Amino acid sequence: MKNELQSLRLFSPLFPHIYRKNEWGDMDDYREDLSAGEVLEYEDEILALIQKEKLPSEGERGLAVYLDDDLSRKVYSINPTVEEWNGELWGVTEMQTHGTLSSSEFAELTEWLSSQFSDGWGEGLEQREIKVEDGELYLSFWDSSDRFFIKPEDELKGSQSFGFGMTMGGMQ
Repeated sequence: MKNELQSLRLFSPLFPHIYRKNEWGDMDDYREDLSAGEVLEYEDEILALIQKEKLPSEGERGLAVYLDDDLSRKVYSINPTVEEWNGELWGVTEMQTHGTLSSSEFAELTEWLSSQFSDGWGEGLEQREIKVEDGELYLSFWDSSDRFFIKPEDELKGSQSFGFGMTMGGMQ
């Protein structure tokens, strides 16, 4: 008999940029990086794109259908979304697991998610423009900089984070 499903939410920073319309209504050639606070106004449009990216074959399991090995038996569902926290928009990965993940399973899962955000699901998402009133918005759940991380919700919110990469009391 399988363990009862448990919920786990992982947070990661978002890396948004926009090509704004110029005074003639054409798109600028240069992108403008947006902060997590600035992108908050586009939350509904971002959520609509994430919903549109879901494939029927994924069903309620979401990205978990792509897991192989032992993780596929332990992780029932993986569904990326975004939400506001502390005045900023964050990438959130909502998961359901059969029981609690061990530390090695958790490390393997976050490594797999990082790959999905950089080369799989996230690569497809970041190539889709989101039409907004003032231009075209692009969003990535991953970045090669040291600003990228994936943290459990309680760990992130317990650290009193003030902006990406900054934590009260020292290093992350």
